[in-house]
Amino acid sequence: MPTISAFYGILIRMYFDDHAPPHFHAIYGEFEAMIDISELSVQRGSLPRRALELTLDWAELHQSELIEDWQLCAAKQTPKLIEPLK
Repeated sequence: MPTISAFYGILIRMYFDDHAPPHFHAIYGEFEAMIDISELSVQRGSLPRRALELTLDWAELHQSELIEDWQLCAAKQTPKLIEPLK
């Protein structure tokens, strides 16, 4: 599962050839949430409130890049790194 970004202790990852809908995994300590890229909503799991807010803010800024990375992972190609939240 490649890490495509990391900021404030939050790791953003995608699995190769993962199931639909397009999503990414946000990991923060022992917490993990699966975030739908189109809806920018939690599909499974949870994050602490502040970590979730930061993750969704970042995802909104990079939604098109996330879709591109999803397509690369679906094709079993290495996704591109995405700039972290600053």
